[in-house]
Amino acid sequence: MAYVLGIDLGTSSLKGLMLDEHGKAVASAQKDYPLIHPKSGYSEQDPGQWILACEYVLDKLKAEVADFTAQLQGISFSGQMHSLVVLDEDNNVLRNAILWNDVRTTKQCKSITDAFGDELLAITKNIALEGFTLPKILWIQENEPEIWEKVRHMLLPKDYLGYWMTGTMHMDYSDAAGTLLLDVEKKEWSKAILEKFRIPETHLPELIVSSGMTGSLRSELANRFGFEKEVKIFAGGADNACAAIGAGIVDAETGMASIGTSGVFLAFEDSAEQDYQGKLHLFNHTIENGYYSMGVTLAAGHSLNWFKDTFAPDSTFEELLEGMDAIKPGADGLLFTPYIVGERTPHVDSRIRGSFIGMDTNHTIKHFGRAVLEGITFSLKDSQVLMEQVAGKSFKRIVSVGGGAKNPDWLQIQADVFDAEIACLEVEQGPGLGAAMLAAVGLGWFPTVTACADVFVAYKDVVQPIPENVVAYEKAYALYTQVYGATKELCHALAKE
Repeated sequence: MAYVLGIDLGTSSLKGLMLDEHGKAVASAQKDYPLIHPKSGYSEQDPGQWILACEYVLDKLKAEVADFTAQLQGISFSGQMHSLVVLDEDNNVLRNAILWNDVRTTKQCKSITDAFGDELLAITKNIALEGFTLPKILWIQENEPEIWEKVRHMLLPKDYLGYWMTGTMHMDYSDAAGTLLLDVEKKEWSKAILEKFRIPETHLPELIVSSGMTGSLRSELANRFGFEKEVKIFAGGADNACAAIGAGIVDAETGMASIGTSGVFLAFEDSAEQDYQGKLHLFNHTIENGYYSMGVTLAAGHSLNWFKDTFAPDSTFEELLEGMDAIKPGADGLLFTPYIVGERTPHVDSRIRGSFIGMDTNHTIKHFGRAVLEGITFSLKDSQVLMEQVAGKSFKRIVSVGGGAKNPDWLQIQADVFDAEIACLEVEQGPGLGAAMLAAVGLGWFPTVTACADVFVAYKDVVQPIPENVVAYEKAYALYTQVYGATKELCHALAKE
């Protein structure tokens, strides 16, 4: 039996998922590593920790699977997007990686917007936000010129790990699309952006499709781990793109609602021509010549965690959500907006804050709990509505992953709010599954990612919308959409105090 390994390089840990030719999970391993916060708003990581974590995962899989070193054929990656790794001429890391969730670059984002305006959106299909890579590059130029003078290579996290394995430097289109340096339609580095911000194109790696082979495992590493045959390495993709193919989001009629700390509503796009005016992200997909659009709720699961920790710290999530089905859709007139750390889609607003609207003496903690679940789902529906209005999409099925897939009442809320069939994954393996699928396609086990998904992805727990609930939620959502405009001025004023 031949194996592939998907490595998911996340923000807090590196996970390895090993699959056989039938898509069956054979083994997995995980190693955590720390975040570094030198100042408020700064978020960094030592790339050396990623290598140590990868060595640990490979050693653990070798110990658990008898024929791991004999039958592993390919490795590919999923990686945290946007985070910047800079190397010198000898390929040594010059400083800690600046991560996607670092917010020090507000000034640089304004400079980018002022310099390029609508042209940036036309080229990259995205607006300048603190999470993207280009603002981080400008921050180093302005604040650490002695380091910038030494920079000769710039990579994203998974690509640095790929370099460590192969000795070659590449970046796939799905990750490159999150740098604000890629011409998304032409699939090439934007010379206009590079020239404007004095970034040599030689500092950037070769672009490649996600299932493209970047090399073979270096002989030193092959000997270190005892691999008996050549292990081929494939480029991999951005974490959201890998999660999407791991959930079977390979056609325009299937969407994905992912609820973790943040929330994502994601859909497949046939082309980069849709003009969402920056209200949604539009990136190249891991599927060759494919794209995906994505809206983000900054505090999805984070809102539920905050609610529990603040109002029911001694309860489990199961206890907190028990009996939720007894509360009518719309929580008997109680609305929650999940803007507790600001919002991304459709309101790019760091100063907006959350609210409960419509409280009365009849409301219990169960009403508040249901309102939180509904508010998170309404926020994701904002992205669905944008896709339907701008691109004319019609979703027959939405795949729910993450925390929202773990509670049956929340699944029903999603079906009713989205007015679509909700499906869960038989085995939710996250971005690591998508990475493994890219290795399987790269090895030629399948002709396309879509063909691989037909074998590797299976669903369960299909939930259908209830017509009368759909009607109730249409009314509640219409009210929800008015809350932002009604509270924006007040929240901005309070933020200045």
